[in-house]
Amino acid sequence: MTSASQIKLTQHTPAYWTATFDNPPINVIGPATIVELDGLIARLESDPSVRVVVFDSANPEFYLAHYDMFVDKATTMAMKPGRSGLHPWLDVLTRLSRVPAATIACIRGRARGAGSEFALACDMRFASRERAMLGQFEVGVGAVPGGGPMARLPRLMGRGRALEVLLGADDFGGELAERYGYVNRSFPDAELLAFVDAFARRLAGFEKAAIIETKRFVDQASLPPDSDFPPALQAFYASVARPETRARSAALAAKGLQSMSDTELRLGHHVAAYLGPGN
Repeated sequence: MTSASQIKLTQHTPAYWTATFDNPPINVIGPATIVELDGLIARLESDPSVRVVVFDSANPEFYLAHYDMFVDKATTMAMKPGRSGLHPWLDVLTRLSRVPAATIACIRGRARGAGSEFALACDMRFASRERAMLGQFEVGVGAVPGGGPMARLPRLMGRGRALEVLLGADDFGGELAERYGYVNRSFPDAELLAFVDAFARRLAGFEKAAIIETKRFVDQASLPPDSDFPPALQAFYASVARPETRARSAALAAKGLQSMSDTELRLGHHVAAYLGPGN
């Protein structure tokens, strides 16, 4: 096992890897996460043996909580473009979708905002029925989601359900996420890891050339074009600069945002509980 500061990489075999998010207390995503993901994705793009990688979490309550809301937005905006020419966050998401290997999000705990965006960029998503919680909470704080869920969700679940997820800004448990197509399948928590491991080992036993060529044709039929993503990220930056959005974010921060708190555990509830001017 090799270990980065936020992602632990386990190579079970040359063909089957697991990347485990481990950034206490709740696995927020920040500039350092993006840099580590860039390096990992570069390895997936160039390794001749890897056929499947599972992304899971060391924290059973949080898969990837969301983007770090306390990081100076100017710092994130100023990051140099990634290898695709896109902003680094968009770069790792679009490249992740196209790596020459199968990618699986094994979701126990909460995956909201950018955490949901990461899971959506993976090829497949399997979730704990009891522990998984997915959502795009940004509209609930007055922001526009920046990592492209508007382009990905309608392709998975249809326009109406995508708008329910995005505009409702609520939490979706594993069972409902499965029903909506947010995830492939949900399992009782005690069965999830065994299923994902067995499925990954099954894929790892197949020929890499067949996997990547088949995936390439599916990508052509289903992935949004890269040009769909930058306008939403620009809208995100503009929206988080509004005074109303800052006020909502500050109210959540005062209630324990980005700590192991009820605010984070029930974020969908708390974004709707804000009573500011005009409410």
